[in-house]
Amino acid sequence: MSMTTTDVIRDATAADLPRIVEIYNGSIPGRMATADTEPVTVASRVAWFQQHDLKTRPIWVLERNGNIVAWISLSSFYGRPAYHATAEVSIYVDADYQGQGIGAHLVRTLISRCSDFGVTTLLGFVFGHNTPSLRMLEKLGFNQWGFLPAIAELDNQMKDLVIVGLKIDNH
Repeated sequence: MSMTTTDVIRDATAADLPRIVEIYNGSIPGRMATADTEPVTVASRVAWFQQHDLKTRPIWVLERNGNIVAWISLSSFYGRPAYHATAEVSIYVDADYQGQGIGAHLVRTLISRCSDFGVTTLLGFVFGHNTPSLRMLEKLGFNQWGFLPAIAELDNQMKDLVIVGLKIDNH
């Protein structure tokens, strides 16, 4: 299934935070997309949400038929001024909508808008066993820039972290 005419990508609002957290929490049991091992609360994510700026570090939601089914965000990398043009991308898709190209559509849209946000480099931090996300990002032009072996412990198993990157052509 592909994008539909009812799909809308828009800036997230504070009212969307409960659904953003719900989608995020839905990814925790699969141990593929986040290093969190227990659900997070909406209250615990308020500061994270407020750190995002629509002009430089947005959070977008994708609505299908009026329901939020995915979100994507840009976060500042490392918090030092010299990295102002580098951002980390995070994508989460509701389990019922995975495998339909929604994540790729969101990333492509974000890439096309990076110059609006002053971003020249995108980074992704992906578990080595998250083959679907790694394949999607590779198809979108990301390359492996780093590999951190056995850095995360999930259910008493050590997991690798792959750092992928993409230079944005802003011309």
